[in-house]
Amino acid sequence: MRLSARVDYALRAAVALAGYGDRWVSAEQIAEDQEIPRKFLESILLQLRRGGIAASKRGSEGGHQLSRPGDQISLADVIRAVDGPLVGVRGERPEEVPYSGTSRALTNVWVALRVSERNILESVSLADVAADDLPTSVTKLLEDPDAWVIRGN
Repeated sequence: MRLSARVDYALRAAVALAGYGDRWVSAEQIAEDQEIPRKFLESILLQLRRGGIAASKRGSEGGHQLSRPGDQISLADVIRAVDGPLVGVRGERPEEVPYSGTSRALTNVWVALRVSERNILESVSLADVAADDLPTSVTKLLEDPDAWVIRGN
């Protein structure tokens, strides 16, 4: 699985907002805390706002915060807000990509992969990550020694 810098930064910014609770926090503070380039962060915060993940308020008491409690926002919600649907093939939903001949079963592989990603990304909330308290279903996966092995290039 590959995550773009945009998704990585969006997840970090959203988790940071979850950690700040109901306080309004400046983009400068988030950028500094998470080591995210400020201009990039501003673009990401706009996407999070448009995606219903974050809210913003102008003025000296303004800033950014989550639009609802962090335990009600999953990692999948954030990824979808900035990057679209989980598991795309050439920018399309896996079930919409035509395969023929011996490659037909690839559709089923991509759909199964999407289900696996959903099971993890939809079960982990921003609050879980901010509190370093991941669901048991996720921590159990980490017990497999192969989880920490990188294969291929």
